[in-house]
This record gives sequence, C-alpha cells and structure tokens, in this order.
Amino acid sequence: MSGTLYLVPTPIGNLGDISQRARDTLAQADFLAAEDTRVTLKLLNHLGLHKPLLSYYEHNKVQRGGQIVERLLSGESCALVTDAGTPAISDPGEDLVRLCAQAGVPVCPIPGPCAAVTAISASGLPTGRFCFEGFLSTAKKSRRAHLESLRDEKRTMIFYEAPHKLLATLEDLVAVFGPDRPIALCRELTKVHEEFFRTTLSQALAHYRENPPRGEFVLVLAGAPEEKAPEASAAQAAQRVAELMSQGLSRKDAVKQTAQELGLSRNAVYGAALEE
Repeated sequence: MSGTLYLVPTPIGNLGDISQRARDTLAQADFLAAEDTRVTLKLLNHLGLHKPLLSYYEHNKVQRGGQIVERLLSGESCALVTDAGTPAISDPGEDLVRLCAQAGVPVCPIPGPCAAVTAISASGLPTGRFCFEGFLSTAKKSRRAHLESLRDEKRTMIFYEAPHKLLATLEDLVAVFGPDRPIALCRELTKVHEEFFRTTLSQALAHYRENPPRGEFVLVLAGAPEEKAPEASAAQAAQRVAELMSQGLSRKDAVKQTAQELGLSRNAVYGAALEE
C-alpha cells in the first residue's frame, strides 16, 4: 500500500499562522520535501520537530520527483512544503502532484496560508470572480505579451512581484490597461510592515518612483469595466429586443439576435433591455 503526499502550507510571514493540523501532519510524515531545506529547518526548529529533509525545487524536480514517488509507492509518507505559502500554487509542486496522480498515490491538501487569497480578500476590489496569473516574466517582451492577452479580462487579476521588478511591471501595466485602472498593491503580507496601497496604476507608478519598493508584493488589479452601449444604441437595442420577444423569441435569443444585428455585445444589449 502506498504512502500519501501531504501538501502542507507554511506561514507567509507570521509564524503564528501555522495550523495545528499542519504541525501534526509535519510531525507524522516520514520525510519532508522542501523548496529550501535551510528555510524549512528554521520552521521545524520553531515547532520543536526533527524530520528528514529532501530538497525539491524547480531545477531538480525532474530527478527528485521520481525519487519521491518511488518512496511513496514503497509506503512512506511525504509532506511537501515551500518556503512560504501553499505548495503547488505557482510552484514546482504541481509536477509532483501530477506524478502522484498518475501513479495512483493519494494526495492530501492541508488548507492554510496563501498570499493570493490573503491579498484579494483585503484589496477592496471585486472578489466574486478572479484569476491568478502568478509571476510575470523578467523579459519585457514576454511580460508585455502576457499582459496584452489579459487586456479584455473582466475578472480581478492577481500577480506576484518582486520589489526590483515592480517599476518595470507597473510601467507595462499602465501601457496595457491605462493609467486609471484601480489596483491594490499588497506588501509584506502578515509581517510587521504589512501594507495595502489602494490606488490607480498611474498613481502607484508615481509613488514608487519616489519611494523605492521594498518587500514582496501581491498586485491585485481590477478587471476591464463592463461595456455599456451608447444611449442611442441602448434605446434602439431595448426596442429591438422587445419587438423580437413580441414575435415569440425568448429574452436570451432576442438579446443574441439584437447584438448581432447592431454590432453590440450581448452584455450591453441585455443591460439596455433590463433598464428599459
């Protein structure tokens, strides 16, 4: 019978955020796979635990992944941890989870700290629908292409960013999304100097040009505003929807046909019809 891979989130800044269940899981695991064994050793010392450590990170994941799965298949249990936050989120742990799934090894995720969720919950921006975009490329061309692909994204967007790259990223964000797009810059989450800077892209850029950024950032960017039909088009759209519905079409089909006829988005036509 195979062992289990446990995904154990670790504090993103405040050691008090580790849960009792996470501590118990670390204590019960046969060995730990860690992004940086030195960082994990400090956490284990804080918890009063002594466990065998094996490094697992981006540049050794291919070799180590197979070794870990073999040990799991032999019956050992493994707790996967990163330096901070939830394993397998913007992290090579996703490859280990995939290998375990393919090999039929049970994977047990333990809930816990995650910088993306922590940031958006306090951002003041819409949280009903959001997309996590992780770290942007250090290469300007690739970074710009990534952002261009999100130009019309209506969901709130979340990015991770290092302080030395922040200004270049903000310049590209302004170029792609415009100066007035709302953004929350969440810095040093759960730490002593935790900060939430809610502003616009242009104001954020001006601020950090004057005040060199420090600490790790989570950027929470508002999505594109919903399209709204011009007043004349809105009245015309509402009238046409009413006409089609009087002819027996459902509201959904009437909106769809009207949008095609007038060259408007379905959302704009639907909104105009409801207002009417």
